[in-house]
Amino acid sequence: MRNIIEAIPEADWTPIPYWMEGAADVAETSYTPFSSEPDAVPVRLIVRRVKPTPGSQLALFATYSYHAFITDRDGETLYLEADHRRHAEIENTIRDLKYGVGLNHLPSGRFHANAAWLAVQVMAYNLARWTTRIGLGELAATTKTLRRRFFSLAGRITRKARRLTSRLPQDWPWQNPFSNALARLRALPLPS
Repeated sequence: MRNIIEAIPEADWTPIPYWMEGAADVAETSYTPFSSEPDAVPVRLIVRRVKPTPGSQLALFATYSYHAFITDRDGETLYLEADHRRHAEIENTIRDLKYGVGLNHLPSGRFHANAAWLAVQVMAYNLARWTTRIGLGELAATTKTLRRRFFSLAGRITRKARRLTSRLPQDWPWQNPFSNALARLRALPLPS
């Protein structure tokens, strides 16, 4: 596989939008899996190469990391590669639903109880996503991360001069992001 990818001419690589400018390209070549078999058929091999991001760890002397997949679908290379990345995002969502909010098993042997569990868990997941996007201003943070940093916070609610105040732990590393997210969420207009 490495030899096939390295044989792709530099002129065949097409830049794609990426969060780091000019850091990702896509190319297509032909590949015949199980080529020793008599009925082997060549398929499309679409490869995305990505420059190392700050803090990433690659093999020694590696210039890019490569992500390849084979397909028998018709269509433009860039469209198929973008569709493949969207699938990866969906798989991350499913993983987060399973291990972040508890959908890895349903708690009951009764259909209606499991349906209620599913509905509540999906609502909790959607609230966590909106908290991440609107409150924190981030695109992706797992539900487990949100729960560890913000939702299961040890604190104390006190009352002083008829006002409720939350007392948070001192030297808490997430105090500024929490305060900023709370301010952003409080600034949202109430629905009329």
